Amino acid sequence: MDDLELTAPGLLLRPWRIADAPEVLAALADPAIEQWNSQGVGDHAQAVTWIRYRADWSSGTRMSLAVTDAGDGTLLGAVSLNQIFQGNATIGYWTAAAARGRGIASMAVSTLTAWGFGSRGLHRIELCHAVANPASCRVALRAGYPLEGTLRESHRYGDGRRYDEHLHARLATDT
Repeated sequence: MDDLELTAPGLLLRPWRIADAPEVLAALADPAIEQWNSQGVGDHAQAVTWIRYRADWSSGTRMSLAVTDAGDGTLLGAVSLNQIFQGNATIGYWTAAAARGRGIASMAVSTLTAWGFGSRGLHRIELCHAVANPASCRVALRAGYPLEGTLRESHRYGDGRRYDEHLHARLATDT
């Protein structure tokens, strides 16, 4: 799968490259990402380590793709399938600050979801986000992930506090 590339209108989802490190470092320094999707990356060496980890799909339990502009290759965000096991998975994503508000996260999530159902034979993919992050709720709903419920104080976010999370999910049989 090292050569896996997925496309959506104006987007290319591709494996991570070490050359992405400067853009990864800049994106992950954004306060919104620090709060809702903290990655613990503070310098170039940590960005390279972050990329190497995400580029290694050998476990079969996770895979991560860079979301880039199909025209100029600019890094716009990330999307990943995690906890892949027995037909189930979770999906995660973030969008660089300059790329927000353009539907990029929803397109990337929809694209990887379709691939997961079609090429990986997944049956259920879950998406969780902090209730206090309404932008992620909009991403989930636009990508066809209906709200299933609220998980009380289920995850500790970047500020160290536990937040309630919305649980969204899609099934391969959803239309």
